Amino acid sequence: MRKFVLVLVAIAMVSFTSCKKESASAKVKSENVEAAAARDAEISKGVPVIEWNKTEHDFGNLEQGEKVETTFTLTNTGEGDLVITGARGSCGCTVPVWPKEAVKPGESADIKVAFNSTGKKNKTTNTVTLTTNTEKGNEIVRIKAFVQPKEAAQ
Repeated sequence: MRKFVLVLVAIAMVSFTSCKKESASAKVKSENVEAAAARDAEISKGVPVIEWNKTEHDFGNLEQGEKVETTFTLTNTGEGDLVITGARGSCGCTVPVWPKEAVKPGESADIKVAFNSTGKKNKTTNTVTLTTNTEKGNEIVRIKAFVQPKEAAQ
């Protein structure tokens, strides 16, 4: 009997607390609706498209331990703003720096890539993968070099 009363009390509490007079539309904040409308208007312009000045860079011959840098330039030839949400090198020796602000249609931006040849030898190829709002979602550029190993200590 005691269990029955507890269950009955629990059901009554749930039913009383779930019956509120405020409608769902009254809970919607107007600033959220405005932000969503602005976002939807931006999306409807079209997707951004990246055109590169190059997608691969060859550093040539390097001495082991040498640090070098190159720049890839992209141009947004699409109709919407280009947003790069992340960039990562294929290993810790390849470090990208990318623009954090949106690239407007018709504008260009630089992606700087630093390469540290410490611990590398012979032919090496690495990539930088950009996470973007383009149709593909990912854009990839490559760097390569031939790293001359240091002479062994005698």
